[in-house]
Amino acid sequence: MAGLLRTLLKPVLHAVLPLLLSAALMAIQPVQPALASLTNNTYDGNIYALYAGNGSLVPPRSTLQQALAAHRPAVLIYYLDDDTASKQFAPVVSELQRLWGNSIELIPLVTDPLQNRSDQGPADPAHYWHGHIPQVVVFDADGRVLLDAEGQVGLAAINEAVSQATGIPLPEGFRNSTTVSINELNAEVVSR
Repeated sequence: MAGLLRTLLKPVLHAVLPLLLSAALMAIQPVQPALASLTNNTYDGNIYALYAGNGSLVPPRSTLQQALAAHRPAVLIYYLDDDTASKQFAPVVSELQRLWGNSIELIPLVTDPLQNRSDQGPADPAHYWHGHIPQVVVFDADGRVLLDAEGQVGLAAINEAVSQATGIPLPEGFRNSTTVSINELNAEVVSR
């Protein structure tokens, strides 16, 4: 009986033993810490998912050309995933989606495809990009530019332009806000 048991277990031990040894070696190896950071120009992945907790922003649900053709207010956000300023601006973009939802077309665009290509006219995002990031451009339903600003544009300024673009009055609590750091990776925009 013992010989039969050894015969049956031998192939199992040969298959399982290497797996157990591999698992033990992996368990004792030091784990490298995550190197994602709001304060450096490294690629960490989708900045909206990582730094704003909102991966639904990219890819955008429509293009500028579609928004203009449908006469919908639109907000273009130019950014790069490996740019400190874009990472720090990500919570503002997420807050725009939360505040304005389906009232606007929110179009975050990475600028790499826009570089070194010709301008195809007013329906082309390259037409409005100045070469700096982040950059925010707010359009009304007629395609007029109501705000075109670079850098860490305040949410209050963007909200004022979006309110004008949509015709929706801006509630008082939306006028003053600040970005608050939750931890070394995440921040959120809160009303003051």
